[in-house]
Amino acid sequence: MIRDTSAKKPIKARPAKASFRRERALIKRGVWPVAGCDEAGRGPLAGPVVAAAVILDPNRIPRGIDDSKRLTAEEREKLFDKICATAQVSVAVASPARIDRDNILRASLWALKRAVVALPEAPMHVFVDGRDRLDTACDCEAVIGGDGIVLSIAAASIVAKVTRDRLMCALAQDCPGYGFEQHKGYGVPEHLDALNRLGPTVHHRSFFAPVAAARAKHMPWTVEPVRDLFEVAEVEVQAETTVEIDASAGL
Repeated sequence: MIRDTSAKKPIKARPAKASFRRERALIKRGVWPVAGCDEAGRGPLAGPVVAAAVILDPNRIPRGIDDSKRLTAEEREKLFDKICATAQVSVAVASPARIDRDNILRASLWALKRAVVALPEAPMHVFVDGRDRLDTACDCEAVIGGDGIVLSIAAASIVAKVTRDRLMCALAQDCPGYGFEQHKGYGVPEHLDALNRLGPTVHHRSFFAPVAAARAKHMPWTVEPVRDLFEVAEVEVQAETTVEIDASAGL
């Protein structure tokens, strides 16, 4: 039997790189400066969320800018230096304490807004990665998957990622044994094992489930006991009965 080999498997198309098309359309309308912003570090169990905002120079855009997740660590480092040398860049950080207080989404949006406000020049339009717009003084446009579509957001994703990776490597020096320099705080098996053995540090996000479990194991005195709802209801019923008896006794 002779098989027909002419039919080939379809080749998966590589995703298109982020482009400067949206920024250039705004420039033609007289809208400038235009900033892109993105954050790194929503998912990890430890470390801060780092947000970055970038206004690219249309005449000096470094080649190779793309979604930071599509680049190698070496490529990100090289592009980080080029972006910082040619563009307006700002960075803001939301600490683990703020994440614990506000929740991860609110802390991320807070950091993104601070990064935009910290830019050397106030933008007239802001592109932000994701679904949520920022409460900025200028127009803000949320772009789902924006780090792979809008070049300014892609540049911000590189700045945020490299900055956070460097911060986590610095934290690794203060907290040996957790492997922050390798996994950057994400919940990989090595990190979970270290949490189980060593317990959480001040750099961990207290209310993320694996961290909360490790805190309960190593620092049980910091965990508030859960009240028995049936016991609470019984106490309230007894209190109401006592009040009724006292009221009737005075008649």
